[in-house]
Parts: sequence; structure tokens; C-alpha cells
Amino acid sequence: MLTRLLYVSRAVDKDDKTAIDSILASARHHNPDNGITGVLCYGGGIFLQAIEGGRCAVNELYAQIIRDPRHTSVQLLHYEEICERRFGGWTMGQVNLAKLNTSIVLKYSERPEFDPYGVSGKVSLALLEELMATASIVGRV
Repeated sequence: MLTRLLYVSRAVDKDDKTAIDSILASARHHNPDNGITGVLCYGGGIFLQAIEGGRCAVNELYAQIIRDPRHTSVQLLHYEEICERRFGGWTMGQVNLAKLNTSIVLKYSERPEFDPYGVSGKVSLALLEELMATASIVGRV
């Protein structure tokens, strides 16, 4: 059974680029073997990540993320059973929100600031889908 999980977290050290690179490298290395696909957004010290795959694999990965010392304030935004993947072409795509047009963010929130803590999981998922549609996601593997 396929599931999609969306969570938000804060980076322990928002200026540590090596931590972000390490998270992406680890995901791109381990996710294919576990049937996991998804996308990671990072901006202003906040991670927003969608993970898709089998229920057990997704749940196990989320449990690891919760324990990961590079994250804090981990919150589950959305969890659902799905018929098909939305991010199936990415072992872990990446969005650099520092280079994102703020009008896209403003479309989904009250202010042009990336803050998934302040919107619903459905809104955050819609933002990710728009980023995918506008080719703002890089790292297709």
C-alpha cells in the first residue's frame, strides 16, 4: 500500500549547509532501495518534506527523521494512502527556497514567507505540487 507523508521541521543549525547536503545525500543513497521517493524544501531554517512509498518504509523513515539530531520541532502535516506517487521521479528532489519567487509562496499563505507551521498540510502539499509543475524542484534521479 502506497502512502504519502508530509512533515515540517526546523534545522538545529540553519546555517549548516553540510547538514542539508548530508540529508540529501543520505536520502538519495538509501531511498531507492526502500522504494521511497519525495521532495525536500529548505528555507529560513525550515524543512518541508514529502515522502512517498510503502506504508512500512515511510513510517520507518519518519521515525528515523524524528530521532535525527539535525532536526527539531518535527510536526506531521499530512498522511494519506495514495493510488499513485506525485514525486515518483525523484529519489529526493530539492527546492532551494532562497531562489524561489515569493509570489508562489504568497499564493498559499498570508505573507510571502515560507512557514509550513502556519498553514495546513493540504496547503503545503499544494505548494509542493506547484513547485514541481513550475520546474522549481531539482535533483531528479
